[in-house]
Amino acid sequence: MNWNEVIGQEDAQQRLTQLLQQGRVPHALLLCGPSGCGKMAVALAFASQLLIEGYTPPKENTLLLDAGDSDDVTDSSVRSACEDFRRRQEAMLRDWNHPDLHFSFPTIKLKKMSSDHQPVSDDFTKEWHELLSQGPYFTMDQWMRQMGAANQQAIITAAESDELARKLALKSSQGGYKVALIWLPERMNLASANKILKLLEEPPAQTVFLMVSEEPEKLLETIRSRTQRLTLKQLKEEDIRNALIRNRAIDEESARYVARVAHGSWLRALDILDTGNENRQFLDMFKMLMRLAYMRDVKELKKWTEAVALYGREKQRRMLVYFIQQIRENFIYNFHNPALNYQTEEEEDFSKHFAPFINECNIIEIIELLELANRDIGQNANAKIVFYDLALKMIVLVLKGK
Repeated sequence: MNWNEVIGQEDAQQRLTQLLQQGRVPHALLLCGPSGCGKMAVALAFASQLLIEGYTPPKENTLLLDAGDSDDVTDSSVRSACEDFRRRQEAMLRDWNHPDLHFSFPTIKLKKMSSDHQPVSDDFTKEWHELLSQGPYFTMDQWMRQMGAANQQAIITAAESDELARKLALKSSQGGYKVALIWLPERMNLASANKILKLLEEPPAQTVFLMVSEEPEKLLETIRSRTQRLTLKQLKEEDIRNALIRNRAIDEESARYVARVAHGSWLRALDILDTGNENRQFLDMFKMLMRLAYMRDVKELKKWTEAVALYGREKQRRMLVYFIQQIRENFIYNFHNPALNYQTEEEEDFSKHFAPFINECNIIEIIELLELANRDIGQNANAKIVFYDLALKMIVLVLKGK
């Protein structure tokens, strides 16, 4: 994967390339940033760059970054070896089948697995490569569907950490770097996290860990302290607009509107273009909750709770994050400054009437209530109890802002 396939993030590209050119690549990088900013795309592009350019030819003792263009390389056999090496690496990376690139990611336990089997990334190699073949921008929901998940939470198991340690103990098959790309390391259970920590404390030779995290604060502090953090920014509207025109072939006016509402997220831009996207379902459930809470219709709120309880836990958590976002957007809507709002037309239509009910009297308590529900669902609490409690308390809080 080339850097030109990454949307925006020129600063990150420049910094990472400079680290490689100067021979100062840290053994562990933690890539963070808001959802949809392209953390995984940056990680894949840098992993490709490490594997293609991080090659030391037999006759040289220093890292050659681009042997074909270097004036220092005069020996034709060295130049030929470098060019041949580059072609081989590029061929293997097209399908993400490079032997020195190791992926670790959250997995689920399928019914066909034995009771004592801890799922590992190798159990889902086919599904992972199918997802990557669709592009480097994807969500946890897409990955869960790809795995065929039901009402489960995906984690990185201790067995996965053991398997990664075994792979990294081997020598680089291509004579350059070995790269361990860990997607969503915050989903490691405690046993897995402690084993990864040991790997970071005593990293195998020629190994670079690339950790792509949505919630770095959930990582062990000891893990965070052993990584160099690179925080990516939201995408610029201009970058999203240009990518929409180039990759999605939509007209400039539509691209400009979508880019603004996307608020720096390429994933949200794609959601807006998708007429059947999940956020529309979440908006309907948000409107229903708030209207029923205002009407104090406990009977219907119970039905709402039962409907939401049927969602998988991952979907429930995404819905709660969406609710939090909408509460904030409705609060900001009261300032009557369109430049501060990032809502679709459907979301804004609801806010015209609902926004006055979200104000200084209740916004903090509502957000805390939603965040608490998100935490409880993440800890496998009974969904019916969590959401019914949320619905009843929402009655008090919505009326408090009246």
